[in-house]
Amino acid sequence: MNAYFIVSVAFSVYDLRAYYRLLYICFRDIYTLKMAMGKYSRVDGRRSSNYCSTIAIVVFVGVCLVGVWMMMSSSIVPIQNSDLVSDDTPHEVQKKIDDNDSTQFEDSSGNFPLDAAKGESNTDNSQDESDTGNSQGGSNIDAQDNQTLPDKGSENTVEENQEATIKESSKDRTENEEEPKIHREQNSGDGEQNAGDGELNSETGETKTEGGETNEAEQGGSGESTDENKSDSNEDEKKSDTNENSVDIALENKADSQNEEEKVEQNQEENVERNQEDNSEQSAGEEHIEIQAKDQASNEVFPAGAQSEILNESNTGNGAWSTQMVESKNEKESLESTISKPNGYGWKLCNVTAGPDYIPCLDNVQTIRRLPSTKHYEHRERHCPDEAPTCLVPLPGGYKRPVQWPTSREKIWFNNVPHTKLAVVKGHQNWVKVTGEYLTFPGGGTQFTHGALHYIDYIQKTLPDIAWGKQSRVILDVGCGVASFGGYIFERDVLAMSFAPKDEHEAQVQFALERGIPAISAVMGTTRLPFPSRVFDVVHCARCRVPWHIEGGKLLLELNRVLRPGGYFVWSATPVYRKVPEDVGIWNAMSEITKKICWDLVAMSKDSLNGIGAAIYRKPTSNECYEKRPRNEPPLCEESDNADAAWNIPLQACMHKVPVLTSERGSQWPEQWPLRVEKAPNWLKSSQVGVYGKAAPEDFTSDYEHWKTVVSSSYLKGMGIKWSSVRNVMDMKAVYGGFAAALKDLKVWVMNVVPINSPDTLPIIFERGLFGIYHDWCESFSTYPRSYDLVHADHLFSDLKKRCQLTAVIAEVDRILRPEGMLIVRDNVETVSEVESMAKSLQWEVRLTYSKDKEGLLCVKKTFWRPTETQTIKSAIA
Repeated sequence: MNAYFIVSVAFSVYDLRAYYRLLYICFRDIYTLKMAMGKYSRVDGRRSSNYCSTIAIVVFVGVCLVGVWMMMSSSIVPIQNSDLVSDDTPHEVQKKIDDNDSTQFEDSSGNFPLDAAKGESNTDNSQDESDTGNSQGGSNIDAQDNQTLPDKGSENTVEENQEATIKESSKDRTENEEEPKIHREQNSGDGEQNAGDGELNSETGETKTEGGETNEAEQGGSGESTDENKSDSNEDEKKSDTNENSVDIALENKADSQNEEEKVEQNQEENVERNQEDNSEQSAGEEHIEIQAKDQASNEVFPAGAQSEILNESNTGNGAWSTQMVESKNEKESLESTISKPNGYGWKLCNVTAGPDYIPCLDNVQTIRRLPSTKHYEHRERHCPDEAPTCLVPLPGGYKRPVQWPTSREKIWFNNVPHTKLAVVKGHQNWVKVTGEYLTFPGGGTQFTHGALHYIDYIQKTLPDIAWGKQSRVILDVGCGVASFGGYIFERDVLAMSFAPKDEHEAQVQFALERGIPAISAVMGTTRLPFPSRVFDVVHCARCRVPWHIEGGKLLLELNRVLRPGGYFVWSATPVYRKVPEDVGIWNAMSEITKKICWDLVAMSKDSLNGIGAAIYRKPTSNECYEKRPRNEPPLCEESDNADAAWNIPLQACMHKVPVLTSERGSQWPEQWPLRVEKAPNWLKSSQVGVYGKAAPEDFTSDYEHWKTVVSSSYLKGMGIKWSSVRNVMDMKAVYGGFAAALKDLKVWVMNVVPINSPDTLPIIFERGLFGIYHDWCESFSTYPRSYDLVHADHLFSDLKKRCQLTAVIAEVDRILRPEGMLIVRDNVETVSEVESMAKSLQWEVRLTYSKDKEGLLCVKKTFWRPTETQTIKSAIA
């Protein structure tokens, strides 16, 4: 169209000059003929013949003028109008549409927190471009008006007016591109002006101007005015060489017009590209708004990823997580059509003896059969298969969404944990009962049949210094049963890490987790517990049948390792208050071993209501007692022995000295809760470099501030997570525990996992009143399937890919995550994309995905989908 316009204008200008020259010749010849006829008439005296000739001449001149006017109207004006309508006006209209959509999208993202505005640079740029396009569209209409309304007072020809108009239009375009900020500020005014200047005709695709009919009349009048000017110039008897010079000038103007039109065409092509970008942003904005409406979160803040400097140092990107995306209906239908082998991953159900309760590292039947001894509960310890399974654990029949906390503490769905053995064996002790379609928990246990809260208050009455929820915050509950103690002491602002073996007490830990109580499946056997030294404020054992006194007190020494100096051991077992020979013998043995390890018996009493008693011991805060012992038994551990080494380390029958220097961890008791969660431990020194490269105390503070911002501005508001249904949370890579600390005011608990190949920051997590565990994510976690409502992984999977198969890790996440539970992944773009692909193949719902500066964020929701094909795990077949 642009090329046609240039050629048509050029030839029209050339033809117009030729017609003017022809008209001049006609007038000259007519004048000569008239003079000749006049002379002839005077000679012959024929006046009538002269009159007829005059009429014929006048008619001929009129026809010539009409022909010239028609030629000008058909060859010049329509070409100008058609070009402007077909090229410039659609761009103008599209820009206005894009502006409206951009404004709507900006309203959604206008509430981004703190540094989140940094991540909106792309949006701002696109809006600058969009506003520039609007200004260009307005200039095009102004140019059209200038072309159709030439200055009547000027002596310029039509061609000169057109050339001047094109140059002015190009100049306006250049100014619009050089001043986007001004147009962005005046965007609303420009939009109103554009709306008044032109309207898009939906049927014809043409643009009407507000005075269209008047413009046509003026265009016609312009042609007549030009002809009159030419007639006047011809009557002044201009010379033919002057007209020939005019034709040469027209040819030069033609070349100039071509150059100017090439510039205009280039600008128009740039506008087309901008329109395409704006259209894509418009589509994204529409989808974004639709997703917000679907999740009922239109006013929520989207996840921010750079609210503190800590992310720059940890390579997690400094952009704001600003966009929410959910799978479309078509994508879901596409996934459903590939259920048999989705996305090439070929997921299958695990065919194992344990069925829906499969824990790979605890159900390795083949390895357990080959154990030389089970004397020290070796068969209850971890024995992971050589290759981590990639199959999916089946759901129990009739599985339902778990009962929400705190109702879940009293009852859970029977079909979710369909085991009755424990109810039969321990029903009379108020552990658990089958009540219709529920399993109910009366709130007691063997040692507190009249309620756990009464028992908890009884302990504090016995020893007020224990100060639940202030002095004592983090507890290890050994042999927890169904963990009612941990479930109720949560009301006293105390976290209890409960554990029990996967043994004949069927699914006791699974009951605890289903109820929303922290628990892991573990046993005190031949290896250390997966915790650092000197971290638990209290160790609790209510009628646990652990033989503390045998083999030199090896198991009791393990408790001594993890107990904080000055911490308490609460023992409410039968040897404390029964006088049968067996219990008396155990009590005497325990009294002897506790003296040897310098534990003081600080309180002992009996609860008349429950008919039980409790003895409370305190670990020393100095080494004075150790040095005064007549015999070094049990011996002190070698100086080279690292008390914090806990992953697959054999138990040793020795004691570690108590730290006494103020710079050593464990020499001082932490601040009382909740101050301890915010304050950096006193033993973190400025000379020590933190995980992210700053001085350790500053590193700690930056991490906490970062996660407070992310959680409050993003996770709690911008992901569509129903936090009232979230109780059990896992942070797969916890670092300082900042994520868990940011959730401290919610009724949730967080299992902070520190991978074994990450910096050993777990002691800091305990110091601030939280708890956690060491783990190798290339192996299965020691928990039952369907344990957690939300799993969080911050820059973990990209590291795991270097050591193990990511498919197996995702299968493990699927195993521990409850149906309708959420997985949040923060990692590099490549890893996030890979995890998203796996999540889709698992039929999970993608709730949010975003990437910027090679960093990504993903939030997915697990569904109830299970594959139909099965895979037999030979190591797990009994």
